[in-house]
Amino acid sequence: MRSQNCFRIVVPTLIVALMLHMWPLPDWLEYARPEWMVLVLMYWALAMPEQVGVTVAFIVGLLLDVTQGAILGQHAVGLVIITFIINTQYQRIRVFSLAQQALVVLFLLLIKQVLVLWVSGMVGQAPGIGLYFLPSLTGAIIWPWLFIVLRDLRRRFTVSRSF
Repeated sequence: MRSQNCFRIVVPTLIVALMLHMWPLPDWLEYARPEWMVLVLMYWALAMPEQVGVTVAFIVGLLLDVTQGAILGQHAVGLVIITFIINTQYQRIRVFSLAQQALVVLFLLLIKQVLVLWVSGMVGQAPGIGLYFLPSLTGAIIWPWLFIVLRDLRRRFTVSRSF
């Protein structure tokens, strides 16, 4: 039953994250929009590293590229790398407090954004640097709440082992 519920809960949460990612925001808040898809993917890679790995990260990255009109594979590269890091270090990250996990999330989001910036710069589409890294900070700030919501959802549907 647990393996059947795995993608019944992962896919809908990723769809909700995609909708939040595309939700219109006021101009003054647009630069602070957290990367919802990345945060949700990071949670599932941390909670279920056997089921949510680099293949899922690659697919989610391509989906982000298509929805944002970015270079195909731009987000996929960053997501594959941070998912690989999570999949190799998940046992260490799990024992951290939520505040420590938020710092790890900040670091991983910064890695992803630097990779996306690097790919954009290679093709001559680099955005302005001013507020480019603000979504990493907002993602780290909301991580504890997102973690608790997704953990409770996972426990309600008895997916994977307890966290």
